[in-house]
Amino acid sequence: MFGHIEGNHSYYVYIITNKYRSTFYVGMTNDLSRRLKEHKQNIENGVLTFASKYNIEFLVYYQKFTWVQEAIAREKEIKGWRREKKLNLIRSFNENFEFLNERFTNLI
Repeated sequence: MFGHIEGNHSYYVYIITNKYRSTFYVGMTNDLSRRLKEHKQNIENGVLTFASKYNIEFLVYYQKFTWVQEAIAREKEIKGWRREKKLNLIRSFNENFEFLNERFTNLI
């Protein structure tokens, strides 16, 4: 009765890139739509973050988790990977390397 109920929470590990698909940012959030909007607003408002410095706002990969600990561990794992391994992960999920923002918000 007091245990965690599956499906009550969602956490996302995500990878965003710039329009040239040349630089990547790996992050984790419990609200992917809000987080994508924040990345875009940081670019528009000149907020100095890694993502805004390189105009990184386009979603190319995401993975959903129920347990925050699993999401944190996965984010750390992916952040530790070399570029080639990240590219392979993106292509295994998103073969054509399309921008997926519209699945979560109407930014594009």
